[in-house]
Amino acid sequence: MEQDVLCFFDKKPEALPMYEAFEQKIFLEMDGVKVKVQKTQIAFSNRHNFAFVSFLPVRKAKERPEVYIVVTFGLGYRLESPRIDAAVEPYPGRWTHHVLLSKAGEIDDELMGWIKEAAAFSDSKR
Repeated sequence: MEQDVLCFFDKKPEALPMYEAFEQKIFLEMDGVKVKVQKTQIAFSNRHNFAFVSFLPVRKAKERPEVYIVVTFGLGYRLESPRIDAAVEPYPGRWTHHVLLSKAGEIDDELMGWIKEAAAFSDSKR
């Protein structure tokens, strides 16, 4: 585990195992992925960023679990699913989706399908 990832989870170490499970799934299921740890998020990229992990408050505080991470990804359309906590269209034809995860079991085939689709969408950009 990279030191910068450990530093990112310094204030929320209980969320680190969930992140590790997500990162491991990405590396197992996708090739050529790079990770960049930033101040407020961890970005996953191919040619461009396609997924992010953060602690974005996508739910009201009383509705958020004590331990969580938020996975963010972009698609060319608005994804309709009860798992999506928020979706915004920052640019025409580009939808950003936020999914709050509170346990590693939520890193399933459905989520990973969306992440793979986001990677392909990102890779198709100029």
